[in-house]
Amino acid sequence: MTLTRRALVASGLAAPAILAMGLRANAATTLKISHQFPGGTIDEGDFRDRMCRKFAALAAERSKGALEVQVYPGSSLMKTNAQFGAMRKGALDMSLYPSPYAGGEVAEMNIGLMPALVSSYEQAIAWKKAPVGRKITEILESKGIVLVSWVWQSGGVASRERPLYAPEDAKGLKVRGGSREMDLMMKQAGAATLSIPSSESYAAMQTGACDAVITSSTSLISFRLEELAKSLTSGRERSYWFMLEPIMMSKIAFDRLPKDQQDLIMAIGAELEPFGQAGAKADDTKVEEIFTKAGAKVQNLDEKTLGQWRDIARETAWKDFAGKSASCAELLKLAEQVS
Repeated sequence: MTLTRRALVASGLAAPAILAMGLRANAATTLKISHQFPGGTIDEGDFRDRMCRKFAALAAERSKGALEVQVYPGSSLMKTNAQFGAMRKGALDMSLYPSPYAGGEVAEMNIGLMPALVSSYEQAIAWKKAPVGRKITEILESKGIVLVSWVWQSGGVASRERPLYAPEDAKGLKVRGGSREMDLMMKQAGAATLSIPSSESYAAMQTGACDAVITSSTSLISFRLEELAKSLTSGRERSYWFMLEPIMMSKIAFDRLPKDQQDLIMAIGAELEPFGQAGAKADDTKVEEIFTKAGAKVQNLDEKTLGQWRDIARETAWKDFAGKSASCAELLKLAEQVS
């Protein structure tokens, strides 16, 4: 085919535009964020999934399309317990991840579910700007993780039969506590324990492998445990179960981004923290309503009973954690300073 002079000129003029379009397309960065919780929409469903979707929407909007964040709920991208290690290796970009699930790789992260160490949202939220928060951030960065958005959740106990309220109630029960430290406290109180992600709680209770599940109010709702439980010890007023469940990011993935996109990610993460805390608090109330409607007996811990659990925790979980390393001992000491 013979090219005319006009065709050559036209193609020459079009080439820069085509090249520019290609460069813009190549400039877009796709990040994948995984979590174990049920998927929904940006307006409906588990607030943790909604938080991830809000993060994705804000990242796309404020980067003008340069950042695309894809959300994978329900451990659909990879299994729950694999997510932390995958982030450290750069195989996963981001996750909204329960901090104690990372305790097998980074022992210090078990402080994020240390029984009775945190007993209110005010105390929990204060960690971020306190020395304990700065120390956690430093430790995670040294292990290849950037802490993007702090989220704390209070938790309660759903029981198949008799309530798990005071320490004497634990004897003979099979209990899912959510962390090694929680298990140490429960064992001292006389319970047998099992270690499973909260996403497996329904099946464990349904089969009888577990008598009582201790988890966040949101997970008690999202995993429909009211269908199996006859009692709920609520975490609305006070609780020995407060968990740090932040949005984390692979430092490898973070370091690949230009400085403006790094700053944007951290800004959005901080901006979404009030949304996360509001969602957690709302679910502390909602879970009581759902379990009551299902016919379960609902009660809140009083200060005396919380103190009994704290005494056991101090002699078991706290002591064990502090004995692991100088770093763990320092973290515990810093955490106790936050009242």
